[in-house]
Amino acid sequence: MTKEYNWKQLPGTFPWMAQQKKAPLEKREIPYYENYERAIKGNNPVWLPVAGAEKNICWPDEMVEHPVPEVDGFDWWGVEWVMVESAGGMMVKPGTRVIEDFTTWKETFKWPDYSDVDWAADGEKISSNYDPDRAHVYQCVEGLFERLHELMPFDETLMLFYEEPELLSDWFEKCTDYKIDTTAKVFEHYGRIDGVLYHDDWGTQRAGFFSNEMFREQIFPHTKRFFDFIKEQGRFVELHSCGRNMQYVPMMIEMGVDMWGPQENCNDMDHLIDAFGEQMTFTKSIEGLNDKEVMDEAEVRAIVREYVDKYKDRRVMASFRTNPERSKIVNDELYKYSKEVYAKKQK
Repeated sequence: MTKEYNWKQLPGTFPWMAQQKKAPLEKREIPYYENYERAIKGNNPVWLPVAGAEKNICWPDEMVEHPVPEVDGFDWWGVEWVMVESAGGMMVKPGTRVIEDFTTWKETFKWPDYSDVDWAADGEKISSNYDPDRAHVYQCVEGLFERLHELMPFDETLMLFYEEPELLSDWFEKCTDYKIDTTAKVFEHYGRIDGVLYHDDWGTQRAGFFSNEMFREQIFPHTKRFFDFIKEQGRFVELHSCGRNMQYVPMMIEMGVDMWGPQENCNDMDHLIDAFGEQMTFTKSIEGLNDKEVMDEAEVRAIVREYVDKYKDRRVMASFRTNPERSKIVNDELYKYSKEVYAKKQK
């Protein structure tokens, strides 16, 4: 008997917002999803897209990486989460420990059982809210490193890199199998999926958690295997990774990351874009739009033109937040001016 799948996320939560229908976009020369993918891959986009506005997020209700709905409770790994209003999201409850002894995880740890999930029913429901013109991106949260330090204390997780490297690699290998299997189900059942937004935070405000050597030894091979799977299925890879992770960018490129959205308050964005912007796309905010309470249209358009001119020779996707009236001007100028500039470049 098929289950009845209703919407499960609570209004106002991030998953709920990601699942909502978006207003149709103004028709352009090519579909937005095609231009978005061109920009992600550095393949001659017609215009410079806006990262959030021109895509739909696929957030399945049946992927219980957090409690569903997002209120205090347990995920399907047995991890207890609590909502922290000051942080604006869910956090693992302090003191949580699912893996008691990592040296015995192969014998004692129970992996999520999703054998009874009706993927097709949930996929039909979720995909019914997609805008067919936008890019469709699967939000793949709780990456390999994040998932492990949610199952046991963070400091102990870091020590495993030194104390139990072989067991740690085996765990990442098994977790990568899980990521591939569940992502394959999303590709099969959740409508057209153009790419994957993979979440795994790798650093602090000052530097990455790992030396470059340790990153290559443990994080790199398993993450690359997952990204290779995504690429083999014809999808692109976006990376969400908080922290000052500039040191890992060459390995991100080697792993197959098409676009990274760095924390701009702790990464040198101009250095990244100048040094690596021909090999990988970066999301970059348009600065100056909120510097003055009152700003005339000409000033707004000048800011946008300066942004396009500065980054026209690098792989960049725009982002911005401002008031609705100003947003209309930004979107209009960004489209018209970047299209003009890109057309000249491609002649």
